[in-house]
Amino acid sequence: MNISKKIKIAFTFLIVMLMVDTSAQSNNFKITLDAGHGAHDFGAVYSGRIEKNIALAIVLKVGKILETYPKIDVIYTRKTDVFIDLVERANIANRADSHIFVSIHCNANKNLAADGTETYVMGMTKVASNLEAAKKENAVITLEKDYKQKYEGFDPNSPETMIGMTLMQEEYLENSISLASKVEEAFALLGKKLRQGGVKQAPYMVLHKAYMPRVLIETGFVSNAVEGETLNSEQGQNDIAKAIANAIISYKNEYFGDGGAETFGEKPSQILKENPVKTSESPVKTPVVTEENKTIIKKDTLGSIYKIQLSASKKKLALEPRNFKGLKNVSVVYEDNIYKYLYGDTADYEEAKSQLKEVKSKGYDSAFLIAFKNGKKISIQEAIK
Repeated sequence: MNISKKIKIAFTFLIVMLMVDTSAQSNNFKITLDAGHGAHDFGAVYSGRIEKNIALAIVLKVGKILETYPKIDVIYTRKTDVFIDLVERANIANRADSHIFVSIHCNANKNLAADGTETYVMGMTKVASNLEAAKKENAVITLEKDYKQKYEGFDPNSPETMIGMTLMQEEYLENSISLASKVEEAFALLGKKLRQGGVKQAPYMVLHKAYMPRVLIETGFVSNAVEGETLNSEQGQNDIAKAIANAIISYKNEYFGDGGAETFGEKPSQILKENPVKTSESPVKTPVVTEENKTIIKKDTLGSIYKIQLSASKKKLALEPRNFKGLKNVSVVYEDNIYKYLYGDTADYEEAKSQLKEVKSKGYDSAFLIAFKNGKKISIQEAIK
């Protein structure tokens, strides 16, 4: 056998192995980690403490921890000191069909005594301090070429101009809050090292464009001399990274179990291709009614069916009220070796949100809405349409 033929066989074998490996990894839980700022965008700088460097160091440490877990894939928006457009950061996560997007930053304030962590989810707000935080991070787009055209006239100094976000915000808000809560709870376990500022909402452009549960973490204030030194230290970064990684693993285990992951309706890459900001209405098609689907169509005529996912577990529970804090008519679906317990059954979105409040009042803090159409799971965004 000549050398060229041997090379060709080896190359073919390598391609096959890569395809097999890719297939095996397709059901993994995917996390996109985003280190804020980079290159000529330094972020906040105080007494030699540079936000872009601290954010990157923490992201790499979080990633290193997560990569030790099975069935987890870590995607990075940057692993070196480079500048990435805000929309591209989100699209890296979208193209990878990530299950969550975590953007890591440092805070700063003219009040040098300000301290503590804050974890943000996507949303409009009237709280001045939250808007100021969003303005500061959104201002990064002014460093991008042709940003006015790229962001369709969005003014970073006026977050209210961020339009077309409501449906996408609704779809992932509950899960984003759950992830953010776990991050803040993990920070609390660090003791007095970091004060917890809690979960907040603000219109961040980098979150707006990511079509999955997503959070932006302000790990502390580089403007605070004491806290800034903690953020800038190897030990401080290790502690923060461990807390964030633990929160992500807790979220993954609660919603996806110890096995593979499921998707939220449409994959982010599919939504990305459809360009959801600029949508055009398509003609409504009248369904063909037959005896076989008559009942289903009648049920879905006024909209999709909403349910509430209470929890996901590898443990099978009897569907009795005593096992679900008094809730009746709980159902279960078994997917990817996980039992998913559901409550409610309504075609009214407002009623579904009311039921979600009821469920949360009973202690299911991480419960969230899901939707079905003709027995098939669809995204909340599609259901609302």
